[in-house]
Amino acid sequence: MIIIIFFIAHWYLSLFTQTFFLHRYAAHQMFTMNKHWEKVFYVLTAIFQGSSYLSPRGYGIMHRLHHAYADTENDPHSPKYSENMFDMMWKTKTIYCDILHDRIKLDPKFIKNVPDWPLMDKLADRWFIRIAWGVLYTLFYIQFANAWWMFLLLPIHFLMGPIHGAIINWFAHKFGYVNFKVNDTAKNLLPLDFLMMGESYHNNHHKFGGRANFGIKWFELDLTYPIILLFNALGIIKMKKNNDLNYM
Repeated sequence: MIIIIFFIAHWYLSLFTQTFFLHRYAAHQMFTMNKHWEKVFYVLTAIFQGSSYLSPRGYGIMHRLHHAYADTENDPHSPKYSENMFDMMWKTKTIYCDILHDRIKLDPKFIKNVPDWPLMDKLADRWFIRIAWGVLYTLFYIQFANAWWMFLLLPIHFLMGPIHGAIINWFAHKFGYVNFKVNDTAKNLLPLDFLMMGESYHNNHHKFGGRANFGIKWFELDLTYPIILLFNALGIIKMKKNNDLNYM
């Protein structure tokens, strides 16, 4: 039971930092926060993603490229130009690393206002830090796992961030339903998104790229959105006035 709780906690904490901080804040600037809170969420991302840490700057820029060039040859991760999900993940990794290490020239519009903390990125991205996280996960399993099959979950811990991205960038461009006609293959993967905290409403998001609530229909519950509203009420973030909070 301890292992299952640990796995679920890691899944949702890692996913929350990715959808809230990397996706909705770093890439889309759906709300603002001051530099203090920006650094707090930077640190939380490093802790919750652990061995699979994704730089908010690198992710934000790459995701902007995805929206600008969705399902074209310039898309960092399109199933249309990959043989399988693992091929797409490898291409995504290559482009992400090129962005992170400034190996490609980018239009300034893709970089504008993206959060940037070079010291944290440099520290969290080091291989010995990633390996150390992996060792901690493994030691936890050795201590508490009471069945051999539980160790099969360890690779998911190691690659949690990229796995979350692959679920949406592969499956949500192949399977699901659409609410809106868009210029790409984005679909809503799950009618009730208990698994991806709103991320699987991909068709909705591609239609309304700046909207903080990814759910549109009455049954499309975006689990991240109530947290955003809470943070806004507490003054941790500030919703932008042009973000239509009441659109249904």
